[in-house]
This record gives sequence, structure tokens and C-alpha cells, in this order.
Amino acid sequence: MSSLAMAAWPEVLAAQEQARERAKADGGEFETLDKDTAGEIAAIAEQIIPSTDGPGAREAGVIYFIDRALGTFARDEREAYRTGMAELQKKREEMFPGSAAIASLDDEQQKALLRSIENTDFFELLRTHTVLGFLGDPRYGGNRGKVGWKQIGFEGWMAYQPPFGYYDAEASGEKKE
Repeated sequence: MSSLAMAAWPEVLAAQEQARERAKADGGEFETLDKDTAGEIAAIAEQIIPSTDGPGAREAGVIYFIDRALGTFARDEREAYRTGMAELQKKREEMFPGSAAIASLDDEQQKALLRSIENTDFFELLRTHTVLGFLGDPRYGGNRGKVGWKQIGFEGWMAYQPPFGYYDAEASGEKKE
């Protein structure tokens, strides 16, 4: 590989990442979920972390984190999603006869539906994945634009810098207040 190609490598990677993010922002393809299921899960995630006081699950791209998780580290939870979503759809039909989808329910209906399952293992799994997608490292598909980190004031540092505490500050000659 030429030195010119090597010099351009970081820019190529950055462009690929930008294209991937743009595709996701524009409704790009899912790796694991079909589009209809993704829309239903996204509607639930948006109730868990709504966009009322700032960016929520939608803006953070939580559905892309969940999709990627189900294809990688949470592969063994695919069946829990399949059965959980099937049961949730059955519950939706019981509570709101004639409704076509969770995403088509109004805000209050979605909340009532989620209250009816809030003590289930499936809801706990979905809630956990939603929070992870909102606050996790953006490299894993969620937290688009680091909106989750901005909400909690996290600056993205993945390492501590000395002095760590009172004794370290004293040893280094710095005073920690």
C-alpha cells in the first residue's frame, strides 16, 4: 500500500462512518430486525426515553443499537424479542381492538400498553437495551451525536487522569478541594 493511501486511511474510515450514520439517520437498513418489527420496537423505546425535555430514543438512534445488539452480543436474546413482541402484539389487540400496530397507537394508548407489561422480563430487557442504546458508546450503533452523553454531562473520557483522590493529590503536590 502506498504512503499516500496510508495517509488517507483515517479519512476513508471517517467517511465510511459518516455514510453509515447518515444511512441510519435516513432510515437505513437494519442488520437483524425487519423494518416493521424495528418500527414497533422504536415506538416502545420512544416511550421509555421520550423526546420531551430533550433528545430521546429516536434522536439517539436506539433502535439501531438494539438491532446491532441482537446481531452480536445479545444474539441469544433474539427469541426473547420474538416471543415478547408476539405477546405484546396480542396484548395490543386485546386492549385496542382493530388497531394495526403499536406505532399507530396514540401516546396515551402506547403508555397504557406498556404499563400492562412493565413487570415482565421482556419489558425489562427492552428497557435495559433502550438505556444502553441511549447512553452507550456511539460506536455500538446508538447514542447518535452523543445526545445521551450530553444529557447527563458526560464528556466521553474513558480514562481517569491523576490525581485520583485526596492521597494522590497530596503526593503529587496538588491540593484537591
